[in-house]
Amino acid sequence: MPKIRAASVADHRAQQRRALIVAARELLQEGDASAVTFAAVATRTGLARNSVYKYFADRGELLSEVVREATPRWTVRIREEMAEAPSPVEGVAAYVRAQLILVRDGEHRIAQALAGDRDAAVLREGAAEAHARILEPLITTLVELGDDTPHRTARLLQGLVNAATTALESGDDFDAVTRRAVLLAMGAVAALAET
Repeated sequence: MPKIRAASVADHRAQQRRALIVAARELLQEGDASAVTFAAVATRTGLARNSVYKYFADRGELLSEVVREATPRWTVRIREEMAEAPSPVEGVAAYVRAQLILVRDGEHRIAQALAGDRDAAVLREGAAEAHARILEPLITTLVELGDDTPHRTARLLQGLVNAATTALESGDDFDAVTRRAVLLAMGAVAALAET
């Protein structure tokens, strides 16, 4: 019996921790990082504010965990899109498209909300790691295409995605921006292959 009870306590703790992370992510997706307080997260999960401290030492730790758990979701979606591409050039197109779909679906609001947050300095390391993971499949594809500086090219293509993201955030048409960004990325990669 004690083993079962220990397991259920551990499961309960894991569920509570997960609920706190989900609540923080939801608050971020609503667009205001300052709304992510232990009091707000506790209210959303039905816990007492003091209980949140049992799971996270401070707000920075909670926000870092939100970023850490979001990264695999983003990279999986990007990799899935790229895996379906019939060629490496189409893989680059899929990379661009997948990220813009994430933006359209609100996933980018997490990063956007955190960018100006008072704990942004604490989050930079996690964000840098997330960006590195997001670039990995693109770098692999660029190597397949024979790019001799795939890391540089990947960062430049990511700059194109970032500009398209800014256009979407300012209200530009999703289909038009995505179509243009994909064409530009494919054109750039095709030009590299010719040099």
